[in-house]
Amino acid sequence: MTSPPLHNFKVFESVARLGSLAAAAVELHVTIGAVSLQVKALQANLGIELFEKRGRQLVLTANGRLLQKHVANAMSEISDAVAALQTGSAAEQEVVGITLSIPPAEGVEWLTTPLLRFMEASRSVRVSVITAPGMPQVDWRRADVAVVYGTPPWPGLWWRLLHGIRMTPVCSPQYLRGPKAIREVSDLARHRLLHEENGSQWQQWLVDVGFRRGGDEDIYFEDFGMVLQAARDGFGVALSDEIVSARDLDEGRLVCPLPISVPAVHNYYVACSEGTRERPEIRAFIDWLLSTAG
Repeated sequence: MTSPPLHNFKVFESVARLGSLAAAAVELHVTIGAVSLQVKALQANLGIELFEKRGRQLVLTANGRLLQKHVANAMSEISDAVAALQTGSAAEQEVVGITLSIPPAEGVEWLTTPLLRFMEASRSVRVSVITAPGMPQVDWRRADVAVVYGTPPWPGLWWRLLHGIRMTPVCSPQYLRGPKAIREVSDLARHRLLHEENGSQWQQWLVDVGFRRGGDEDIYFEDFGMVLQAARDGFGVALSDEIVSARDLDEGRLVCPLPISVPAVHNYYVACSEGTRERPEIRAFIDWLLSTAG
């Protein structure tokens, strides 16, 4: 049997280490489709399955784990040999840098964990993270790509929907108990609503569910993190997305008292300049962001 091309093994090792085709595409500066074809070609040549899909993750099979162990060792030896032949400056030039602007971490915890895992595992892409609360604050002198919370259009920029948010009431678990427990929409009349910015999101939610209420005792914030913290501490009911607040919901700091969600006024988008998007590593990185957001 003819041995598969060495490049097939390089692509396989990257996918195995990073856990996804999209992340490997970023590291290798190619498209997701190119990575997929290389993996399929290797599996066809060997006649065995190397990965199985579990949710959004690609997980190695038993045969895949065995191959990954040997391939990783071989790739490490090759890298060490190449490094020994190159100067330090030449070796550093092989690492591609990408600067990503994101909103404050409170709103993008769903992205933070996979981003940190990618930053830890990737060998040839160095991601630097800066923050900006909205599109007007993004420092495009530094940022290559931005994840922004808002509503396009943004003249002069390319953008794509990253995560379409559906807003659901969230609150402290204490709001599920006692005489003021929230069991239906009308129960919201007995509780303070926590608003982000001008309160347009709650207004839309109430209109969509066909309920009217006053807002004299409501509290308004400019920062979404403060909205969620106030909800955790029992000061009222906020609107959030189940993915954005997944950790709070999983760990019991917040609960969803009403299983009703409506589309958000604003959403999360990925954006960059048209010129920057022409760079292969930027295209691959954006594809990874889109696949991560699901």
